[in-house]
Amino acid sequence: MFGATAVVVDHSWPALFPAQLTVFPESWNASPGYLALLAFFAMSGYQISQSWASDPSWRRFCAKRLLRIFPPVIVVVAVTVFVIGPLFTTLSAAEYWGDKQTWRYLVGTSLLFLLQHDLPGVFADNPYPWSVNGSLWTLPMELLGYGLVLVAGLLMVLGLTRWVVVPLLVVLVVADSRILAVMGYHGDAGSLLEIPIGSTVAFLVPFAMGMLVFAFRDRIPLNPWVAIALVPLWLALHWTPLDRYAMAIMACYGAIVWAHHWPKRLDVDGRWIFGSYGMYIWGFPVQQMIIAAGVSNPWVLVALAVPAAYLCGVASWMFVEVPTQRWRRYLNKPARSGSSGPVTRAAVPPATSRQPAP
Repeated sequence: MFGATAVVVDHSWPALFPAQLTVFPESWNASPGYLALLAFFAMSGYQISQSWASDPSWRRFCAKRLLRIFPPVIVVVAVTVFVIGPLFTTLSAAEYWGDKQTWRYLVGTSLLFLLQHDLPGVFADNPYPWSVNGSLWTLPMELLGYGLVLVAGLLMVLGLTRWVVVPLLVVLVVADSRILAVMGYHGDAGSLLEIPIGSTVAFLVPFAMGMLVFAFRDRIPLNPWVAIALVPLWLALHWTPLDRYAMAIMACYGAIVWAHHWPKRLDVDGRWIFGSYGMYIWGFPVQQMIIAAGVSNPWVLVALAVPAAYLCGVASWMFVEVPTQRWRRYLNKPARSGSSGPVTRAAVPPATSRQPAP
């Protein structure tokens, strides 16, 4: 939830001032939203690996992944097309419904890999008219991460050891070091359909790191002091070529350690925090609507958008995600649990901002 909030806050500046990519000054060359995304991918790599280890069935794994990620997206896309679009388009109703792009957005964005960014005339007068929902672009990358877990898991089922995760991470790090995608620049590597390859590789690096931490969870201690020490190390390397690797390691290790050492006294009812995924995917259209209503100050936008996006996330969890998760009952259950290792399901948060729970 902290991460989802950081993304919504960080989006408030480019949504109003497209030349300003983050709440931080440009000279800092850093973004809380970008750090949150790295942490999300790392937690996802860890948790989705845990999901596979608990039930190494490719059919159930794929079904659970699709049931987790797609229902909230389909709902937000449908509401955007059928409710938000007609209310905020500059076109007439006939022009809006008659434009092929309206239907391309409905179908393509629901499928994620054919992601579309604009609806005809919707938010056309906003400072950032190029996307009605700028948060969805990372979700296809998330699905590719699930594919990495599936491939690594199947290879281990066939007899390879957990060390198979290491060359996978090495390949991604080498590719990332060549493409050099960063915040605001996707790298010169083209795209897969509508998905920038450079940024995909950059985010899959912490995802694979999360997979590695889970695979070697009996050897990698999760020490809060080490996590804290990684922060000044990253700051010391921030203006060097090693920045991208130090930042990914810090975000990965720090997020997973924090999840395992979250104080029990701060635990709350899950319904109030598991909506973080919904908050992430609803945040940007909520911000666009607030801007269309006349808000031009980023701090006012933050004050209005964060609670509004949070309520949308809670509603998504309670009325979309929980009901569709119940469909898992129709999946054939494994005869017994797989290797769960020293980390139980309760040891990590069941849901994070944008990565589905096991």
